Formats: sequence, structure tokens, C-alpha cells
Amino acid sequence: MKHLILPAFVFFFLACIPYGTCNAQENRSSPSARAGIKGGLNFSNLNIQDANNVQALIGFNLGLFAKLPLASFLAIQPELSYTTKGSEVAYNNVFATGTARFGLNYLELPVLVVINPIDIVNIHFGPYISYLLNGTVKNVSNVSSFDFENNINNDDYNRFDAGLALGAGIDFGSISIGARYSFGLTKIGRERSFLGTTYTFPDARNSVFSIYASLALN
Repeated sequence: MKHLILPAFVFFFLACIPYGTCNAQENRSSPSARAGIKGGLNFSNLNIQDANNVQALIGFNLGLFAKLPLASFLAIQPELSYTTKGSEVAYNNVFATGTARFGLNYLELPVLVVINPIDIVNIHFGPYISYLLNGTVKNVSNVSSFDFENNINNDDYNRFDAGLALGAGIDFGSISIGARYSFGLTKIGRERSFLGTTYTFPDARNSVFSIYASLALN
């Protein structure tokens, strides 16, 4: 799956350019479609059950976008990006004691509605779906009853995540900067069974605040 990331990015970008070119030729007076690159920093967290303390991790997002206008103030913006998520979580209960760092790397596809209340300001919102490329966990502190590294691997995470995103930005011609908050609606851990009892671990949902810059290339 990792080897498909770059081809997927290239295909996404090339597929959007003809739309923008044709749209501009057909109606010069209306906004034309744009495609470009975007990236920024993630401040990720996990909304998690049964944890004593949760600390955010700093990561990044990098990908492509297309802005497809529906009206002078309204557009649809699909994106395709590589994004890092996770958190540092401290446990102190009968099942686990210690601190673990969860690292989750996704290929993410948001499809956003973009509204421009004025020319230079945009507000965007919409759903996203993402595919887990890799999930890791590391023992940050000494552990007693539960060794996170030896008991959790890729197979313990759900491969797909879905959620909602909401953000705002400022447009300077072909350059935009902005901030976005996205929150997962699905749990990142898979269900397990132990002695006839079903449980989910990690019982958590993704939560990410990101800042970004984008550059339209057409």
C-alpha cells in the first residue's frame, strides 16, 4: 500500500487539471477549477476511554487538492493526503499501567464544501475517509501488567477511519493558509474477545487540529 501513495497523488492531480482548463475556456467570467499541493502541521490527539492522561503529538500532512467551483462563492474541494495522527496516553488501572505513544499514518480523502463569504476568506467543512498505512505503539515508560509494544500491532487497528472536518482559511491569489479541525467517528481499535467478553482496545477516536498552506499550480 505504501508504494501506491505517490502514484495515487500523481493520478489525482493530473485528473483535476483538464477539468480546470476546460472550465476556464468555457466560461472565463466564472471561477475556474484549481488543483495544487498543500501541507502543514498536525497536532493530534486521541479521544480515548479509560486513560489517566492524554498528550498531543506533533506531526504533518502533505498532499494534493482540487477546488471545483459550483458558483462564485461555492465549491467542492476533494483532497488526497498523507497524514500522521496519534497521541501519548498514560494508563493506571487494573489492566494496564504505564505510558504508550500511539502513532498512526493514514492516506486520507476529505471531500469538502468550500464557501467564500468574501473573496479572500473561505470556510470549509465535510466528511473524510482514510486508510491506515501503518500503526505503531511504543512504551514511553516502564510497564507492569501490560506491555503495549508486544501486545499491539497493525492487526489490532481498524484499517478504515471516517469522520468530519471543519476549518477556515485566507486566500492570497494562488496561495492559501488556514486551520482545520477533524474528528473521527469510528474507533481506531478493533473489537477483541476475552473469556466471553467483547471489548475494544485502544478504545479511541482520532482528533486532529492542523494548520496548512496550499499552492494552486494552474
